[in-house]
Order: sequence, then C-alpha cells, then structure tokens
Amino acid sequence: MKTLTVRLPEPLAADIAAESRGRGISKSDVVRERLTLAQQASGRPPEPLQAIADLIGSVGGLPADLSARRKHYLRATGYGRKRPR
Repeated sequence: MKTLTVRLPEPLAADIAAESRGRGISKSDVVRERLTLAQQASGRPPEPLQAIADLIGSVGGLPADLSARRKHYLRATGYGRKRPR
C-alpha cells in the first residue's frame, strides 16, 4: 500500500479524528472509506475485473480446460487458417 501525506483543513481533520475515535478504527481507515465512497459516487467506472465479475463463468457448454488448452481448441476449429476463395 502506498503512503500519501495531505494537508487538511482543521474542521475536516477534527471530523475524521472524531469518527475514528467513535468507531474505534484508524484515521487512515476512515479516510480510505470516504475516498472509496466518493469514487463510487462520482460515477467512475469500476475496476475492469469488478465490471465483469458477474459474467465470469456464465458461459455454458465450453470445455473446462479451455484457458489451458486454448491453442488446441483454436487449431481444432480451424481458426486462423486461410479460407479457400
């Protein structure tokens, strides 16, 4: 994890410190949670893997070892060969 030093206005720093004490977690955890919530609310696209997480494993009828033997299956289907004209 990277370290970042920022200067905050006194009221915001006090608010973070109070929340930290009240919840019994570190100030860093409070700041990370707030930044994560702000990022989600800003409409930024999620991480690529999170964006397709619901699709992983959703295609039926494919071989279980497809990722390990992809070249074998591509050759078997004729993918990449020149077609007769």
